[in-house]
Amino acid sequence: MQSHDSFGLKDVLGPEHRSSLFIAFLLLGVAYVAEHFANVYEQIYSTRPTSVYVGDLLLDNLPIVDLNLIIIDGALISIVLGILFVVFSKPRYIIFSIKALALAILIRALFISLTHVGIYPGNIDPGVGFFDGIYLYLNFQTGFFFSGHTALPFLMALIFWDEMRTRIVFLMMSLIFGVAVLFAHIHYSIDVLAAPFMAYGIFEIAKYLFPRDFKLIKPAS
Repeated sequence: MQSHDSFGLKDVLGPEHRSSLFIAFLLLGVAYVAEHFANVYEQIYSTRPTSVYVGDLLLDNLPIVDLNLIIIDGALISIVLGILFVVFSKPRYIIFSIKALALAILIRALFISLTHVGIYPGNIDPGVGFFDGIYLYLNFQTGFFFSGHTALPFLMALIFWDEMRTRIVFLMMSLIFGVAVLFAHIHYSIDVLAAPFMAYGIFEIAKYLFPRDFKLIKPAS
């Protein structure tokens, strides 16, 4: 078996892993389509009289703070930097990471299609800038349970658990984004607090569904 240290981008694109990489991107595309329609449904449902906001112990006591610089610009910049980091520094993580993220998006799309609560009063809306438009196009604003801002970095921390510095960076991102969406009142506290548990469950499911891809990221024994 090829050593992990010598595994490069050319190996990901090579014949041995090409089909798995194609399936990963296909799954990601399906996940994004599912998320899009789930968010459209969520927006339509939110206009019904039965879709009302609920009380939240944390939000009821937290001040409303405009943290769009972190929630929008920070999230998009983190995505770009994360992609560059994985592609050029950790290529053996590419396939499993894509499949795990796609699975997370699919599961979140299912969850936000099931239960609908109203937007908490005073939540900070995205602006009208370039980054805000991209953010809205990627459907990050609609849907509550569970918080993607919190769950996705936490999922990446689990994937990179054996890489201590990378793990710490992703855990810090998950914490910062989680705090930011609470202060901006764009998520209920349950959305944020449940996100790490959801991420861990998704990680375990991905390990079970994609064992061959997960084996690529395990350190050599």
